[in-house]
Amino acid sequence: MAYNILLVDDSATMRGIISKTLRIAGIPVGELWEAQNGQEALEILKNKWIDLVFADINMPVMNGLEMIERMEADGLLSTIPVIVVSTEGSSTRIAQLSSKGIRAYLRKPFTPEALKKVVCEVLEDKHAE
Repeated sequence: MAYNILLVDDSATMRGIISKTLRIAGIPVGELWEAQNGQEALEILKNKWIDLVFADINMPVMNGLEMIERMEADGLLSTIPVIVVSTEGSSTRIAQLSSKGIRAYLRKPFTPEALKKVVCEVLEDKHAE
């Protein structure tokens, strides 16, 4: 089964790295959508079938935390898992994000193996529900 994935990061380079790493890791990708900020991501989420979201925290217009809060308010977080990908890795921040309902946290820089492990764990959880 191929997954429709949304990459949310203000850096086109980072979105490209995640996309390439998904392929290297052997994750079956159907459609790959990209957004430069949380506001663009929410528009895509309203109109497209998305199985998994990768989101940065620090972005202009609407940051990742605000996007996650809006997804939580709309009930999207219960159906669409979010993996936060960020350089920000304090235990306080991770706990804050976890309390909002994110499924996993991946710290930049990451390896294809680390990405694959996190994706497999998150998507297994999704199928278990």
